[in-house]
Amino acid sequence: MTTRKQLHLGAFMRPVSLHTGAWRYPGAWPDANFNLGHIVRLAQKLEEGRFDAFFMADHLAVLNMPVEALKRSHTVTSFEPFTLLSALAMVTTRIGLVATASTTFEEPYHLARRFASLDHISNGRAGWNIVTTSNPDAALNFGLDDHMEHDERYVRAREFYDVVTGLWDSFADDAFPRDASSGLYFDPSRLHMLDHKGPYFSVRGPLNIARPVQGWPVIVQAGASEPGRQLAAETAEAIFAAAPDLATGRAFYADVKGRLDRLGRPREHLKILPGAFVVVGDSVEEARAKRARLDSLVHYDSAIASLSIALGHDASRFDPDGPLPEVPETNASRSARERVIEMARRENLTVRQLAQRLGGYSGLAFVGTAQTIADEMEEWLETEGSDGFNITFPFLPAGLDDFVDKVVPELQRRGIFRREYEGTTLREHLGLPRPENRFFPAAREAVHG
Repeated sequence: MTTRKQLHLGAFMRPVSLHTGAWRYPGAWPDANFNLGHIVRLAQKLEEGRFDAFFMADHLAVLNMPVEALKRSHTVTSFEPFTLLSALAMVTTRIGLVATASTTFEEPYHLARRFASLDHISNGRAGWNIVTTSNPDAALNFGLDDHMEHDERYVRAREFYDVVTGLWDSFADDAFPRDASSGLYFDPSRLHMLDHKGPYFSVRGPLNIARPVQGWPVIVQAGASEPGRQLAAETAEAIFAAAPDLATGRAFYADVKGRLDRLGRPREHLKILPGAFVVVGDSVEEARAKRARLDSLVHYDSAIASLSIALGHDASRFDPDGPLPEVPETNASRSARERVIEMARRENLTVRQLAQRLGGYSGLAFVGTAQTIADEMEEWLETEGSDGFNITFPFLPAGLDDFVDKVVPELQRRGIFRREYEGTTLREHLGLPRPENRFFPAAREAVHG
């Protein structure tokens, strides 16, 4: 019997919904983004649904939007990722815990310590979403007057990755004999001093934490720019991609997996998981009605601000009922900007229509019944559009409950999603190998029977 390809599912949970109107939906928890009790309940429900991971995006500043829009946003306050994920590690046992941490404003040693700690606390469930921060207001919170240039952020990120992973390898896995009879707690010969000196960082090491349970926490990346794709091919083990349709998803999948081929990395060592907004109904018409009601709750102040952020340019001065004008390049995220411009051209949207779409959710959406949603997900999986999805829910808790209670059983019935966790670590959920310690390689002696 041939084993079917398996779908991987992450849950995009910070913010708990990317949709600006989510907190206003009837029956939704308005404070779900900043209420520990609610978030614990959601994490446990996701674990019940056998999700691979709970994912927290993060921002190092209040979102750079006009206050008239900001006052309508449920994302203005949220927990710091490591604090929340450490708490969730105590009330879950299997689901992976992925945190965003910026290579633009963090220091490698601090970050290496936090992720190593989270991996030990969670017994091997930590993941690091590498980002290069594009919010210019974040620079102002770190003593900088201006933002680092786009391409330079990726050069810094590559060195940052090398330092952090080198620090995680400071101790061999067997460095701590803790031999009470001899009084030997750790073996100095199994300790490596990193002594890194590079263009951006000088870090002596070693890390003062034992090697993480997984060797390294799982390396996750988001973004689709050229330097982002190359960094992902070289370093990432999962990509939270943005693909508005299957054709785009297949092209991205082929491009990134092709880069792995050229680098000599096995294709299965990198999972591509596009973001997907999922609205479940008992009929397609009911699901569409839920989406329409949700979209109607987006205030225009929020809509135009969302468009401005995506473009890196003040869109409030554009003619609302005219086409999107030429928008100059900025230092903001290029992939997001290009995606929005392409959407406006492809669908011939006015500025107002484009803003309303972005103010709600403008990316890949599956809106239908459990069966139609499973059909679409299965097509993406079977035609190499993705290895799974990073799910964002329309409103909480009902939108998440609908997915776990209705869509997950349908995916399981088709044999493309697990019924039980087969391992305990995030690497095992994703089918990823445990990385060898670069300074203390495992013995390769032949074993003779």
